[in-house]
Amino acid sequence: MYPEDYLYTKDHEWIAVQDSVGTIGITDYAQHELGDVVYVDLPEVGDTFESGEPFGSVESVKAVSEVFCPISGEVVAVNEKLEENPELINQSPHQDAWMIKVRITNPDDLKELLSSEEYEEYLQEQAGA
Repeated sequence: MYPEDYLYTKDHEWIAVQDSVGTIGITDYAQHELGDVVYVDLPEVGDTFESGEPFGSVESVKAVSEVFCPISGEVVAVNEKLEENPELINQSPHQDAWMIKVRITNPDDLKELLSSEEYEEYLQEQAGA
C-alpha cells in the first residue's frame, strides 16, 4: 500500500529522495484521517526548514493539520496544482499530491525515517494501542 522506495515519519509524511532532492507529501493514512481536503497552505520556493519543523498545513472538513518537514533543506518547488485542486490529496496522496520538493541540506536526517514496512508496523501498533 505504501511505496517501498519512500521513507516515512510518525507524523504521516512521506519523502521520495532522488539525488539530493526530496519530494514530500502526506500519506494515505493521513489523508484518510483528515477526510475531504478543502485547502492546502504551502511555503514559498526558497524557504528553508529544519527536520521536524512545520512547513504548511492541510485543511479538511474535519480539522486543520500542520505538515512537518521530514528533513532539513530548502524548498526548490511547490505543487501549485494543490492550490486549485486540494482534493488531489484525497485522490492521489503518494503521486500527484506531492506538496514540496526540498534540496536536502542534512542527509543524516534520512536515517531517522521509517521504511514502508516500519511505517505499516507503526500504524498497526497505533491501531492496537
